[in-house]
Amino acid sequence: MARVLPSSLTPHICILPSQDLEELLQSSALPSLHHILQSFSPLPQVTTRTTALTTVPHTSFALRFSNLTEIEAACREDEEQRATRTIDWIGDRISKRCAKWVDDFEKMNDRDVARTPWWDELRRCAEGDHIPARDEGWNHPMSIILAVSTTAPNPLQAITALHSRTLDFPSWVDVTHLIYTLIIHPKNSPLSDEEAGALFNAVKKQYGLHTHLLSLELPFPPPPPVSIPALVPRLPPPTIINGSADAVRPDLKTTQTVPLNTLRMSEQDIQQTARFAREFVTMNLVPWMEKYVIEWNETYSSCRRLPSRLFSSTRRLFGTSPATPVHTSTPSLSARSSTYTAPQSSVSGSTIPPPSQQRRLAEFATILGDFKLAVAVWESLRKEGKGGSDILPLLIAPSPAVQLHVSHALNTIHPQSPELPSHAQLRALLYAVRWESTLTIGDFLSDTLEGERWLVWAAGNAEEPPAALLLAHAALLSVRKNSRRRAALWYFFAANRLEKCGIKPLTMYFLRRAHELSISRPDKLLSPSFWMSENKQPSDFEGFDAVMSGIEHPLGRLLYTTGDVSGAVRHFLGLLRWSSASSSPLARLSSHTADITKDPSSSDKVFLEDFQVAISHLKSISGEQARLEDVKLPLRFVVLSQTCVRLARDSVEGEQSEWDTREEIWSSFWKRRGKEKLERSGNAAVEEAFWVDITLRNPLDTEVTLAKPTLIVESSSGDAAWIQDNITIETAEDTILYANESRTISIAIKASKPASLTITGVAYDFLGLLPTVESLARRGRRLQDTPQQRQTIAYAPNELLKLDVEEASQELAVAFVDDGPLVLAEGECKRMKLWMSNAGSRDIGDVWVVPGPEDQIWIEPLDSGKGPATGIEWKTWHSDNKIDPPTPYSIPLVEKLVTAGSTEVTVVLHAGRKRKQNLSLLFIYREGQGSPFHCTRVTRSYEVIQCLQISTASQPSHSPDHSFSLSLDLSNISSSSNVEINQVTTISATWSCSPLAELWSEPLRPSQSARISFGANPTGDYACVNAVSAFVSRKLSNVLHGQAIAPDDPPPLELLCGHVSQTFAYEPFVTHFIMNARRIAVSHSLAQSHPRIPTSSHSSIFPLYNPLSVDFVIFWKIPSEQRSGHILVSEITLGASHAALREVIDGVESAKIKRSMYAETQREKVEMLQAIRDSEWNAEMNPVVVIVKDGLVIEHDFSQGVCIAPVEFTIHNHSLSHPSHFVLRLDHHQQSSSRHLPTPYCGRTTFRGHLEPLQTSSVLAQLCATRPGTYALSGWRLEVEVGKPNTEGGSWQIRHRYEQRAAVDDLSSIIVSDLSRP
Repeated sequence: MARVLPSSLTPHICILPSQDLEELLQSSALPSLHHILQSFSPLPQVTTRTTALTTVPHTSFALRFSNLTEIEAACREDEEQRATRTIDWIGDRISKRCAKWVDDFEKMNDRDVARTPWWDELRRCAEGDHIPARDEGWNHPMSIILAVSTTAPNPLQAITALHSRTLDFPSWVDVTHLIYTLIIHPKNSPLSDEEAGALFNAVKKQYGLHTHLLSLELPFPPPPPVSIPALVPRLPPPTIINGSADAVRPDLKTTQTVPLNTLRMSEQDIQQTARFAREFVTMNLVPWMEKYVIEWNETYSSCRRLPSRLFSSTRRLFGTSPATPVHTSTPSLSARSSTYTAPQSSVSGSTIPPPSQQRRLAEFATILGDFKLAVAVWESLRKEGKGGSDILPLLIAPSPAVQLHVSHALNTIHPQSPELPSHAQLRALLYAVRWESTLTIGDFLSDTLEGERWLVWAAGNAEEPPAALLLAHAALLSVRKNSRRRAALWYFFAANRLEKCGIKPLTMYFLRRAHELSISRPDKLLSPSFWMSENKQPSDFEGFDAVMSGIEHPLGRLLYTTGDVSGAVRHFLGLLRWSSASSSPLARLSSHTADITKDPSSSDKVFLEDFQVAISHLKSISGEQARLEDVKLPLRFVVLSQTCVRLARDSVEGEQSEWDTREEIWSSFWKRRGKEKLERSGNAAVEEAFWVDITLRNPLDTEVTLAKPTLIVESSSGDAAWIQDNITIETAEDTILYANESRTISIAIKASKPASLTITGVAYDFLGLLPTVESLARRGRRLQDTPQQRQTIAYAPNELLKLDVEEASQELAVAFVDDGPLVLAEGECKRMKLWMSNAGSRDIGDVWVVPGPEDQIWIEPLDSGKGPATGIEWKTWHSDNKIDPPTPYSIPLVEKLVTAGSTEVTVVLHAGRKRKQNLSLLFIYREGQGSPFHCTRVTRSYEVIQCLQISTASQPSHSPDHSFSLSLDLSNISSSSNVEINQVTTISATWSCSPLAELWSEPLRPSQSARISFGANPTGDYACVNAVSAFVSRKLSNVLHGQAIAPDDPPPLELLCGHVSQTFAYEPFVTHFIMNARRIAVSHSLAQSHPRIPTSSHSSIFPLYNPLSVDFVIFWKIPSEQRSGHILVSEITLGASHAALREVIDGVESAKIKRSMYAETQREKVEMLQAIRDSEWNAEMNPVVVIVKDGLVIEHDFSQGVCIAPVEFTIHNHSLSHPSHFVLRLDHHQQSSSRHLPTPYCGRTTFRGHLEPLQTSSVLAQLCATRPGTYALSGWRLEVEVGKPNTEGGSWQIRHRYEQRAAVDDLSSIIVSDLSRP
C-alpha cells in the first residue's frame, strides 16, 4: 500500500471552460468547474502499477484542479514578488483569525496533544500553492481538461476553438500533459440525448478517446446545499492598477469569493460527477502516466546499464563518450495523440528549459507509488545536484541519513546572506509542511529523525509569520517529547518574531506557553540530600531563571499595550527577581530592549522604567485606590544578618569580633579575682533613643529609591493605639541606592514607658510608588534534638529583633573631650582627656578600661603632678621575662560617681605602627563590691604617620676593646619637620653597649640621616643564657612530642640599660610602654613564625626577652609641632649560638613515626618542626672570627736583602659557653683578591690553638717580601671544631665543624716600600 502523499505532491489538473459552460454553472448556483471537481478529491481505492507491473493500491488518490487562465496569468508574475505576496497573505489570514483561535484553544484541556488551528491554516495555505515553479515540476499541469456544454449554439465549434487555443505558458513550463475533452449535457440543453451522443462520438473520433460526456440534471430552482470538504485557500491574484499588476502587496480590501463548504447539486448529479472523476483518473490519467513512466524509465536505464568504469575506459581508449539523452518539451507522438504539443508563447523571451525528463520521471513514479524507482531516480538527481533531498525523507525508511537529506535540502535553498529572500522562505515552508504531514508522528519525533528540529531549520532567521509558526509548532512537538526547556525557547523565538509582525494575540499566547514551560520543574528524581546540602525545599523551584526575564518582559509590554495595565505591573515587578547577575540571555534578543542588546547590565534599568510607567498609569486611571495589596516586591533590600539594635551607649564603629576579644580579656582577668559576671543585657532606657541599624543592599544594576523607610513595631504592653501614643518611631529620609551598593541606615526609636518591643519589619515605598513591608524574621535554627527531627527537616520558630525598655538604673557615659581628627607620628605619646559621667540612677564605684591586644595606653594616676624621674636612676630593669596577656586598667576615682556626677581622666596613647586604626576602649563599671558589672564602649579613629626611618646592623668588632660593633641609622623622612633625637637607650640582659661617639646636638632636618655606633661587650653573667635556653628547649620538646604544656614561667632577667642622651627627663609611663611594645613585637613574631602553636600557650613556652638580644629605644621630639615620643627597635641578636634544639629535633625525627589517618595532621607536624628548626632558639653560627691587622706600611732597603715583616692574625671565640679548637693555614694561592701581590710567607704557615669561651689568641706569621709592593693578606683558611662545654675530667667532644676563608671582597693588605729608591 502506497504512502499517502501531501496534496502539494498530487497531479495538477487545469480546466479551460467555455463561456457557455460558465454561464450554465452560474445560472445553476454552482461554483466554477474546478471548484466542483475539487470537491470530489481525493478518490478512494485507486490502483496503479509500477514499471515491474506490480499493482500498488492507494487508499486515497488526490487531485488538484485549477483554472487554466489563472495559472497562465500567475506564471507571468515574478516568483520573488509572488512569494512576498504569499507570505503577506498568510500573515494577514492568521492575524485576522488568531484572536478567536486563541480563545477557543485555551479552553481545551489537552492543548499539548491537539493540533493547533494556526498550524493547520499555515499547512493548508502552503499546500494551496498551485502555481508552477522553475525548480520543480509538481505544480506543472499534468492534464488540461477542455470543458464545454451542449447549451452552446454550436458545441462542436466551441470544442474546436478550445483545442486550437495556444497555451500562454513560459518556456520553463513542461507541456507534457494529457488533453482531455469534457462535454457537459444538462437536462435543459437544446440538444437531445441522441444529438449529444452524436456530438460525443464526433469529438472522440476527431480528438481521441480522452473524451467524456457528463449528463447532469441541474434542476431549477437548485436543490438544497450539500456539505463538501473545505477547499484549500489559494493566493488571490494581484490587484490590477492601470493595466499592471501591483506585485508588491495584495489588495487586502478586495476579498476573493470563496465558496462555502456546500454544493447545491442533486444526488444524481453528484453520483454522475463522482463517476466521471473516477473514470478520468483510472481510465485516462493513471494509464497515461504509467505509459510515460515506462518510456522515460527505458531512457533513464539505458544510460546507466553499463558501469561507469567501462565508459571511462571507452573514452580513454577510443576517444568517445556515451550519449546523454536529452528530454525535449515536445514529445514525438502523432497529431492525434492525447499529448498536447501545440506551440507556446514566451512572455519574456527567456529560454529557460522545463524540468528534465529524469525529474518528471521521479515525480510521476512518486505519484504512482513506484517508490523503488522513485528513490533511485531521486538519489541520482541528488548526486548530480539537481534536487531530490526534499522528497527522499518522505520515501525512505527512518535513519540518520534522513537528517542529512533534510539539512542538504534546506542548505540548498538558504543563501548565505543574513536575510532570507521570500521565495526561499516559501520553499522552506513547503518542505517543512510536506515532511510534517507525511511522516507519522512517531517517526517524525523519534530520536533518530528529531523532526521538530527540521521545522526550526526551515524557519531559519526569517522574521515573517510563517517562520514564527514553524518555531511554534516545533515547540509544540518538543512538549510532546517532554523537552520543555527547548520548547520554551522556541515559543519565545516564535513570539519575538510574531511581535515584530504585529500579531499580538498569538504573541501573548506563545509567551504565556513559554512562561508555563519555564516554571515547570523537570521530572528528575533528586536525592533528599541534595535539597539539604543546598538548603532549599523541593517546592522552592521558581523556574528556569536563565530565560524567565526574557519571556516576562515582552509579555508585560504586550499586556500594557493591550490595556491590561494591572497585569503589566505585576509582570514588570516580577522581573526584578532576576537581577542582571543572572539575567536571561533571551533579554538581549528582545527587539524592544535595544539598550539591553548593547549593555545587558542595563536590563534592570529597563525593567524599573517600565514598572514606573505602568504603575503611574495605573494610579492615574484608578486613583490612589488602585488595588495593589496583592502586588509584592519579589526581592529584598534588607540584609537580615547585618540588621541589629544599637543602644546609645554602644559604639557605632568597631567590629563585633574586636569587642568580643576585649570581653574575653576582661573575663580572663576577673576570673582569678571574683565571681561577678559582666551583664550583657542590651536593654534600652526609658526616654532614651536607641537605633535599629538596617543594612540595605541593592541587588539590581541600577539606581533605586526607597522612600520614607520606617519600622514596624509590636509590643506586648499594648495594641497599635498604645504604641502610637508611647513609642516614637523615626521615619528616615529617602534612601537612594546606586547599582549593587550596600548602605546602612539607622532608624531611631524612643519609648516613654517601659515595654517589651518586637521589631517585625521595615516599611518603605519602593520608588515612591509601591508600599512595601519587608519582614525582619530570621529562620530559626535547624532542630536535631530528636531522631524524628534528624530525619525530617525542622526548624525552630522564626527569630525577631526583640528589646526590653526599662527604667535607667546604672549607666556610664564616656566620651573623648576632643573628638576631632587625630594624626600621630610613629612612637608619639599623646595625652587625651576622657569625660565620664553617671547617666543612671545608681552610684558607680569601680571603673576599669579594657584596650585591645595591640593598644598601648596608660592611665595617669591622681597624683600625676609629681615631676618626672631623671635618667640617672634608670640603670637596670628586673623583668619576669613573661609574655603577659593584655590586662585591664583600673581608673582611679576620688569618690563614687553619684547620679549625674562626672569626672575627667587622662589617658596617654602610644602610637604604634604606621596605619589607620581605631582606639576601641571597653569600659567596665559597677556600683561596688559584689555588684554585677556593666559595660560601655567608646571609639576614636586616628592615623599614624612615619617620621623616622630606622635600621640597625651588627658585626664582630675589629677592635680588641669590643666584641661586636653596632650601628643605628636614623633618617628623617618627614616633609617639613625637624626631629630632635634626645636619647638612645640600649637594653640587653647579656650585652653591655657603650657609644663610640657622643649624641649629636643638632636636629635631623627633612631627608637628613645620621648614624650612631656602639661597642658591645658581654657582661659576664652567662647563667641566664643557659637557663632560658634550657627552658625553651624543654617546652618545645613537649610541644613536638605532643605533651601537655605546664603553665610555669620562664627564668627572670636583669636587663642592663645604656644611655646616650642630652639633657632628658623620663616620663613615668616610658617603662610601661617599652615593655608593652616588646610584648606586641614578640607576639607578632611568634604568630608569624609558629602558626601551628596555639597563641594561648605562647606565654608558657617562649620568654619575653632572648638573653642575647639587644633593643634600642630612640627618644625623639618635634618642637615645632609639640610632639614627642619613643620608638622601640628589637631586631639584633648578638653572640654565637650552637643549635640548642638540635638534640630535641633529632630525637623527634629519629623516633618511631606514628601514622595518622589524616594527611593534614602530618603536614601540620612537619610544618611545626620546620618552624622550630628555623627559629632563633635553634640558631647556629661559627663562633671563631679571624681579624687580620692590615694597613701597615713597612720601609725596607731591598739592597740589603729581602724584607722579613711580621703579620698578626687575631682569632677570637665569640661563644659564651663553648670552647673551640682551630687550625689556621696560610697559603698565598688561596688569596681572594687579584688586585695585590700574593703574600709570600716564610717559616711556619700552620697554626693550631685552643680557645675558651670569649677567649682571644694572636698568631704571628712571617712575610718574606722580595720586592716592594702591596701584598694581600687574604690568603688564609681557618678550620674550627666547636666542642661541648667543659666538664671535669671529660674528653673532648666535637659539636660542630666549620671552615672559613677570607671574604671575596676582603681588601686587607700590607705595604712594603723600598728605601733604596729615591
